[in-house]
Amino acid sequence: MKRYNLKNNLVILFLITLLSITSCSFTTKDFDENSDKDQVLIELITYVIEQGHFDMKEMDDDFSQSVFKDYIKGIDPIKRHFLASDFEEFKAFETQIDDQIKNKNLLFFNLTVERYKKRMEEAKGFYAELLKEPFDFQNEETINTDYDQVDYAKNKKELKQRWREQFKFSTLSTYYDLKEEQAQKIEEGEEVKIKSDKELEAEAREITRESTENYFDTMSDLERRDWFNLYINSFVSQFDPHTNYFAPQDKDRFDISMSGKLEGIGARLQKQRDNVKIIEIISGGPAWSNGELEVGDLIQKVKQEDEEEPVDIRGMRLDDAVDLIKGPKGTQVTLTVKKVDGSTQLISIIRDIVEIEETYAKTSTVERNGELFGVINLPKFYFDMQNYTERNAASDIKKELERLNQVGAEGLVIDLRNNGGGSLSTVVDIAGFFIEKGPIVQVRDAQDNTEVLKDNDADVVWDKPLVILVNELSASASEILAAAMQDYKRAVVIGSKQTYGKGTVQNVVDLNRWMRNNTTFGDMGALKITTQKFYRINGGSTQLKGVESDVAVPDRFSYIDIGERDYENPMPWDKIEPAAYKVWKGYSNLENIISASKERLSSSPQIQMIDDNAQWIKSQREQDVFSLDYEEYKKEMAQVEEMAKKFEGITQYNTNLVFKSLPYEEALMVQDSSLAEKRTRWHESLSKDVYVEEAIHVLQNLNVDENSIKLAARKD
Repeated sequence: MKRYNLKNNLVILFLITLLSITSCSFTTKDFDENSDKDQVLIELITYVIEQGHFDMKEMDDDFSQSVFKDYIKGIDPIKRHFLASDFEEFKAFETQIDDQIKNKNLLFFNLTVERYKKRMEEAKGFYAELLKEPFDFQNEETINTDYDQVDYAKNKKELKQRWREQFKFSTLSTYYDLKEEQAQKIEEGEEVKIKSDKELEAEAREITRESTENYFDTMSDLERRDWFNLYINSFVSQFDPHTNYFAPQDKDRFDISMSGKLEGIGARLQKQRDNVKIIEIISGGPAWSNGELEVGDLIQKVKQEDEEEPVDIRGMRLDDAVDLIKGPKGTQVTLTVKKVDGSTQLISIIRDIVEIEETYAKTSTVERNGELFGVINLPKFYFDMQNYTERNAASDIKKELERLNQVGAEGLVIDLRNNGGGSLSTVVDIAGFFIEKGPIVQVRDAQDNTEVLKDNDADVVWDKPLVILVNELSASASEILAAAMQDYKRAVVIGSKQTYGKGTVQNVVDLNRWMRNNTTFGDMGALKITTQKFYRINGGSTQLKGVESDVAVPDRFSYIDIGERDYENPMPWDKIEPAAYKVWKGYSNLENIISASKERLSSSPQIQMIDDNAQWIKSQREQDVFSLDYEEYKKEMAQVEEMAKKFEGITQYNTNLVFKSLPYEEALMVQDSSLAEKRTRWHESLSKDVYVEEAIHVLQNLNVDENSIKLAARKD
């Protein structure tokens, strides 16, 4: 079933990326600070792209039409705000956007935002009316959720009908769940107050109303700058999918995502109506150490240590409230908190560095037939963008490898599944831990200058068997590591038929560097811009094609359009001359092991079930017409539940392998119950993972030739 979230369309996703920490070189340029900030920002971003993008496109009418399509879809993705007449009015600008960008003209943008606000207010005026009366779930009505194929409503009456269908669909789904939940409790002998269908429908409708109110509250928080960010990104993403504009708060989130740490109190927050609610206390952070804040508490006011009066954050947009709560290490913030029990309390917390544990590499050991192996999960190639010497993926991986050597592990699995990339420097360093010396990746710029990034350290941290796990979401830096180890024949790559297919490098450019003596506009944000392409040491690109696994096996993403090739404007595949390198001579039976693994997995009932499940997921995603008749909906849900039961074996699979944390982490878990719980869940997941099981099997059968364990260095 297709789900759309308009708020999400305003946030440019940046998990799948590859960042170089080298700075871009641009000539200087002065900008007219007498202009409007938005106009200056357009001029500035256009200039930076023209100066630095790897593949500068012509900004012509075709370009304009693409911006128009992406922006209109982004602002109203499910066509429940704009009318057909609005779209026709906007369409007059379809081939003019390129000229408006060049001339810093915001007429089209201003028109769409003002019209959107108007339509939003109109929808607010009638949604309560549509949810006032009970829905009739006994007529043959359907809803089409393929919004790309649905026309805009011709008039307000038709638009109102579209909202009614969506409300009815949402209410029907909840009504079904409530009926099933009540029936389940009765069947299990629970004492429950039995509600009539009428009462259950009313309850379901109320849940829809509350959800709709939350939607309007969220959308009301959006300001002109949020919509302008969407407009800018509809423009810059035409050059390639990974060139994005970051507004200041987006840049902060990006930095946190890349480094895995922030300065603040260590609590995850959520907007709930006009309140800011604590939804998680981060283990080891200041709030966790303080012990006074609890999940469910509502933060009402925030006072800095140099302020006499607190700032009331009730009704404030969440991003702005977060900016007030976080702050530099060592500073104090005092929060006025409405506790879960209803009391009001002042809580003072000293801010500190907060590390987001799930960002970082984690390691487990596993024993099979008397041999010990290691599993390292690397969620991303993290690093501190301001200081590479701070904690990063490479330094952490090196420590984990040394610890695995200390406990006598005989083989290693590196799990890069769902790893969308990160730092170019860290992946080069990590690859070097497994070879003596040699090239890791090649990088080419817009002028066709090619640089070979090498490991120059002769030390080999890990000289034992290696398996790398990948899937369709393994991207960018993950593809560099998998490709290098595959080209050197240093590792067996197990996973999806191919990885994501992103072969480009980005730099994050601070836009404030051009704004000399800027006292008018404030922080201008940053631009993540594609400046290079990277290539395997064998000369091939991973762009679009990704890395093909040595042992290709299906997974739940196998039949879903999910890779770089599924974007509208990806860069093309190409190749360059290979670098000079010599393959690893440490394995004496590599090809035989790969063949045996393929044969073993091809006859695995678990793998067959996963493949069947993947095909079913594809069929579910392709369904876009749903009945609004309860009996028909019930039949559809019964089929879904029947298929879900069929695939229960996927999660019930047991490898009978027992996974354990390394000794240093077991000591930490004595003091940190949250960490212990997270590792227990991870170990349980690993014990049911057929891919990990096969990886361990491969490690156990790889023969290491002690006489040729070393890798030859690059030819001079």
